[in-house]
Amino acid sequence: MTDDLHIASLVVQHRPTACAALEAMVASTPGLEIALQGGIQSVLLQESADTAGLMASIDRLRDLPGVLNVNLVYHHVEPRAMLDRPIASASVQGEPA
Repeated sequence: MTDDLHIASLVVQHRPTACAALEAMVASTPGLEIALQGGIQSVLLQESADTAGLMASIDRLRDLPGVLNVNLVYHHVEPRAMLDRPIASASVQGEPA
């Protein structure tokens, strides 16, 4: 079993009356945060240890009163060990790497 980090973004379409419930659910869910919030649509970011954690958050969001739809927009899996490695600098055109 690997120690992975799952990073995902979600678009939640909801009624304006669902904002408070959405904020409360996000506050009680580790790794979930609101990146952008609008009256009828919000963008959430999720970090979890596995796909099951991500799917559980999606299911909980869908069950909130006033939530109309939850779309998984992006999902990336990265071994946690890779996150500690230095990033090689990218070369700019005309400059050596």
